[in-house]
Amino acid sequence: MRLMIKKETKFTPYIELDPERGVVEIRGKSYPENSFEFYKPIMEWIENYFQSPQKLTKLNIELVYFNSSSSKFLFDLFEFLENRTGSESEIVINWIYDKENDMIEEAGQEFQAEFPKLDIRLIIKVDGA
Repeated sequence: MRLMIKKETKFTPYIELDPERGVVEIRGKSYPENSFEFYKPIMEWIENYFQSPQKLTKLNIELVYFNSSSSKFLFDLFEFLENRTGSESEIVINWIYDKENDMIEEAGQEFQAEFPKLDIRLIIKVDGA
């Protein structure tokens, strides 16, 4: 497996998929014109990664805005990860949000409620971080 990095654009988040560290980073805004096409290689990478994951896999998700089709990607991602709980890799999801961004905080709470088997940690972004 190789490191995959997608640079942030006006409509898409920065994405880093690092198999050596077992880290998935998604940061920025997510409202691509075609979310399915944009996120398809990301899901394929994650599915391949989980054939031989690290002992600890961390997802750091720090979105400031996402549209409904990006929400569908997140739902599918969390559903995939929930089906891997109890496997050889511990999975931790850090849902990072600005304290003033109620929409992102509430989305994190909804994902926590929808996927109780996942370790989704709501983390308020510290200023300057």
